[in-house]
Amino acid sequence: MHEVSIVQSVLDIAIENCEGEGYKKIDSISLKIGKASGVMLDALYFAFDTVKLGTLAEKASLIIDEVPVGGCCNSCNSDFTVEEKFIFKCPECGADDFRVTSGRELEIIELEVS
Repeated sequence: MHEVSIVQSVLDIAIENCEGEGYKKIDSISLKIGKASGVMLDALYFAFDTVKLGTLAEKASLIIDEVPVGGCCNSCNSDFTVEEKFIFKCPECGADDFRVTSGRELEIIELEVS
């Protein structure tokens, strides 16, 4: 379960920034995670609730903005998004010649601290 190491890294970054700015507590951490990132959200929430114990983020909530998979077709030039985790062909023309433009994100987008 690599979600534990992801959560540990996110908490390390959040705590370092919180302490560096003189704050005492993390209230929430907001993440942007792409559907094609390979992260299992249920496992991430579980890992977060476990790993945050005894830290500045012990009472923090985890907020996740899930990003759909998007692409740009090299054949018909259409930009598209899909709800699936993987793209096998352009939903507009059926071509298999496209670039993935979103859905692989894994970013901290906001920390709420006090």
